[in-house]
Amino acid sequence: MQGRIIKVAGPLIVAENMADCMLYDVVNVGEKNLIGEIIELRGDKASIQVYEETAGLCVGDAVYSTGEPLSVELAPGLIEGIFDGIQRPLTTLVKQYGDRITRGIKVNNLDHEKTWNFVATKKVGDKVSAGDELGYVDETEVVRHKITVPFGVQGVISSIESGLFNIEQTIAVISDNGEDKKVCMLRKWPVRKARPYKEKMPPSMPMITGQRVIDTLFPVAKGGCAAVPGPFGSGKTVVQHQLAKWADAKIIVYVGCGERGNEMTDVLNEFPELKDPTTGYPLMKRTILIANTSDMPVAAREASIYTGITIAEYFRDMGLDVAIMADSTSRWAEALREMSGRLEEMPGDEGYPAYLSSRLAEFYERAGIVKVLGSEDLTGSITAIGAVSPPGGDLSEPVSQATLRIVRVFWGLSASLAYKRHFPAIDWLVSYSLYADKLGAWFKENVGADYNELRAFVMRVLQEEAELEEIVRLVGMDALSYKERMTMECAKIIREDYLHQNAFHEIDTYTSLNKQYKILKLIYEFYRLGNIAIDNYAELDEILSSKAKERIGRAKYIEEGEIEQLDVILREMNVELKKIAEAGESDV
Repeated sequence: MQGRIIKVAGPLIVAENMADCMLYDVVNVGEKNLIGEIIELRGDKASIQVYEETAGLCVGDAVYSTGEPLSVELAPGLIEGIFDGIQRPLTTLVKQYGDRITRGIKVNNLDHEKTWNFVATKKVGDKVSAGDELGYVDETEVVRHKITVPFGVQGVISSIESGLFNIEQTIAVISDNGEDKKVCMLRKWPVRKARPYKEKMPPSMPMITGQRVIDTLFPVAKGGCAAVPGPFGSGKTVVQHQLAKWADAKIIVYVGCGERGNEMTDVLNEFPELKDPTTGYPLMKRTILIANTSDMPVAAREASIYTGITIAEYFRDMGLDVAIMADSTSRWAEALREMSGRLEEMPGDEGYPAYLSSRLAEFYERAGIVKVLGSEDLTGSITAIGAVSPPGGDLSEPVSQATLRIVRVFWGLSASLAYKRHFPAIDWLVSYSLYADKLGAWFKENVGADYNELRAFVMRVLQEEAELEEIVRLVGMDALSYKERMTMECAKIIREDYLHQNAFHEIDTYTSLNKQYKILKLIYEFYRLGNIAIDNYAELDEILSSKAKERIGRAKYIEEGEIEQLDVILREMNVELKKIAEAGESDV
């Protein structure tokens, strides 16, 4: 049907004669057929957010409804893809139109001509239902892309064959009560609608990131949600880049939502060069990038997060672990605020719409670990990690507060730590993880029987240091006892030699759980044996000048394949500090 524009207000237009349309239908606007989405209906008038620049539109221009909601294409070809907020392929657009996206262009979201080698795993006569695997495509060297029965389809396979097919060609025919349904590799799914599953389960194992401050102190569970709030320059994007590079998820979906173009350029340049520590292939071989930078239309920014989470759900439904990074949800909320203002809705706190919290919850709620549809007993997970950019670092602002009410892990970034060049600048005194206790049993079983005690030791020493610092500021270090000074020195070792991690160092950028455990053991034993030596009247300076302390400082630079060296250091440290203790006792 055809409507007519009666108002243009930036990315928002109002059209009349739209009574037969539905909320969230996609429309084509004006002579150039700009892409838009209906976000409000009042009588026969529709408010439409346009995902492209609206300059040149005028009252009276035609509006055509497609009758379909904003959807993404799901098929082989997603991995290694770089898309904008509504899944237009940026690499294809660059080849066809140059560096700037031309308005009103029509391209397929995925390559419909490229052929893929489909290998059937079912045969004629097999009974199948939604979610069952029909076959697979080896999309990259590290990702096996399962082709499953579409939702709403079930029956007996009457035809299926392996071979080279494009994503629109029929690979199988399923018969249900005499009705034949042709199945291809291409699926379409509305971005604002969550994909179904059998059952949602509580998270029970951590997502290993290789970042010591996260894995040790504030772990996030697979299928969990985490927030990374912090002021400008505190390292939110670097933290998310590190998680995208090293997290033990099978698929990474990185959504650059309203961030600076140069940051997305860094991602695009780095990921093809970086080697995955588990496979040895470039990280891009399991990554999907959605780039909606700050110079792109604001309306598409609001859609980009839904596009990302829908793609993540698609791979989750194959039984894979997926991690989605949203950088940043504050920019997404600003887009929401702008569109709400243009709709003349009643504003809430700081001008954000009253439904800000519910929209954020809708996004994070789509994360989780689930039993997927199909006859196989498979589980898949989505771990959602959202950066928050509060103005001036004020965590009392609405986006931060709404996010903290939803997520269970809070990695609070500190500007003061960042200015000291301490990265990741996660403040251990304000951050928390509500998964830590639940994951304790997993760490105890899979890492070390005393891992949880070592974690508690680290937190206790850091908190004691914060209390002792007040005394040191007032009357100086000499006012502390030897044991208190030992605590301060041990806290310094934890901060500078353990929690501080260099993202650009070949070895230090990633630390396995086994290596983390062994370094923690070194620090704990140094603290314990040092206190025994103090009890035996040993000199503190002699303990602090020991070779053991120096070796702990270099422990993080030991390569993963040589971590047995840490056991050697531990044994030698035991001998050295016991000698110091015995010497102190004999001097008395």
